[in-house]
Amino acid sequence: MNYRVTHRTEYLYTESVASCQNEARLLPRSFERQTCSESRLLIEPMPADYREREDFFGNRVAYFSIQQPHQKLVVTAESEIHVHPVSGQLDYMGDMPWESARDKLAVGIDTETLDARQYVLNSPMVAASRDLEHYAQLSFTPNRPLVEAVHDLMQRIHNDFVYDPAFTSIATPLTTVLKHRRGVCQDFAQLAIGCLRSLGLAARYVSGYIETLPPPGQPRLIGADASHAWFSVFVPDFGWLDLDPTNNQQPMDRHVTVAWGRDFADVSPLKGVIFGSGEHELSVSVDVQPLG
Repeated sequence: MNYRVTHRTEYLYTESVASCQNEARLLPRSFERQTCSESRLLIEPMPADYREREDFFGNRVAYFSIQQPHQKLVVTAESEIHVHPVSGQLDYMGDMPWESARDKLAVGIDTETLDARQYVLNSPMVAASRDLEHYAQLSFTPNRPLVEAVHDLMQRIHNDFVYDPAFTSIATPLTTVLKHRRGVCQDFAQLAIGCLRSLGLAARYVSGYIETLPPPGQPRLIGADASHAWFSVFVPDFGWLDLDPTNNQQPMDRHVTVAWGRDFADVSPLKGVIFGSGEHELSVSVDVQPLG
């Protein structure tokens, strides 16, 4: 599938901002599952300095600074992406028990396994815990195949938790999400990651989008018209498997990946420092348009 994605972020300040410095992770990455053929950032007011780089995880990062007084900042990312079909991915991942996957991850010395091992460790927003381990164990019974178990975990999160945008914020801890069984896609992805790390498995956070227009006869997916998030689990000898607990599905050709990392803190779409005072209003809009 081919898509044109437009992601617009607008800040309105009550007082004039003297200057600001920002980092944006809004330009989709290219990898084996997708190709970003074109992308650009439109910034108002025009920045005095603009640079692009790749971060530690291989995500595309744009740094820019604005050195003139302003009361509005608008950042628009425009991208064209081709998402390659991944149907049949589960067929070749085999029936490796999750305990064997955990043990292989701990001792493997190939490049992919060594890279994946960092995603077992605690990160700023996702830490292993006994409570998360207990929740995960209902899915990860002894000798159950990893892929089957993680699909069951995804389905349980989808069924057990209520999608409630008013309940959590970026800073809401996983203990609160688990206790009250409410949250949004970011929370559900990080909850699954915490469960998997508590069992010694590698899991990472993925940010991106879902196609806005659903196929005929199907309901509109949660996360359309906004940034979305899901998670990936590492399957030794095969690679990473994406799973979307918010919508209880394996991402295929309707999910567009922007970035990945240990948790949300590694892939925040836009963050920065302003020099000024006063309050601000934030508005974000996303349009994912299928192309012929």
